[in-house]
Amino acid sequence: MGRKHGKAEAAPAEERSDDKVNDYSGQMEKLAVELAHLQAWVKKSGARIVLIFEGRDAAGKGGIIKRLTERVSPRVFRIAALPAPSDREKTQMYMQRYIAKLPAGGEVVIFDRSWYNRGGVDRVMGFCSEKAARRFLELAPRFEATIVESGTILLKYFLTVSEDEQERRFRRRIDDPVRQWKLSPMDVESYRKWWDYSLAYDEMLRMTDSEHAPWWIVPSDDKKRARINCISHILQSIPYERVKFDPPNLGKRQKRPSDYIEDTSPRRVVPKVA
Repeated sequence: MGRKHGKAEAAPAEERSDDKVNDYSGQMEKLAVELAHLQAWVKKSGARIVLIFEGRDAAGKGGIIKRLTERVSPRVFRIAALPAPSDREKTQMYMQRYIAKLPAGGEVVIFDRSWYNRGGVDRVMGFCSEKAARRFLELAPRFEATIVESGTILLKYFLTVSEDEQERRFRRRIDDPVRQWKLSPMDVESYRKWWDYSLAYDEMLRMTDSEHAPWWIVPSDDKKRARINCISHILQSIPYERVKFDPPNLGKRQKRPSDYIEDTSPRRVVPKVA
């Protein structure tokens, strides 16, 4: 896997994420419809689904997750993006706070980074010992086997991005006030420690790829294609069926009561700016 994370040539202009993908909006609309059908099936069948998103910083995880969730119910599609562990959580078993986020029946949980922090940032930045990191890599496939054997669908995605494209995105965040919040101190360190992360990720992917929970690599120099490809793969990997929708009968609205008088007392109305 080393060559996948090494320095790559800059993507041709026609393949950059800022350029138009043929009928991008149309393809995303079709995928949104299928995600709605998936949601209906998950609710009816009581299915449990876990989606894990890992990868390089600025590789586009947030964009894919946003497109997955923007037109479905947050009560069905739940995002788990855990902050740094609290002092109390640091005393727990490592997997404990992640287990608490696993889905119940009728739920899809999307991990925006996951227990694989132990194989990436924790290991590279020295937040855990090398012994703890290696033990995690040995145990993770067994932990995931337990999840899958329980009947939960588990899909793992790792987003890659080239050195040049990552730098371009970081510099864009620095220059754009609405993107500056995306650039964390850990992002800066990941930029500086590119090759340390390369070695850690290569070993993580090699040791935790399994038949029951394989890693799927998402090349993400082109964000739009990455979104289409990844969401399409998710839909193809889950054996959902379309659930018939029974439209409700709205009936008739009640008549206005003869004794109802509209309240005309002063109320605060937002000023018109448009």
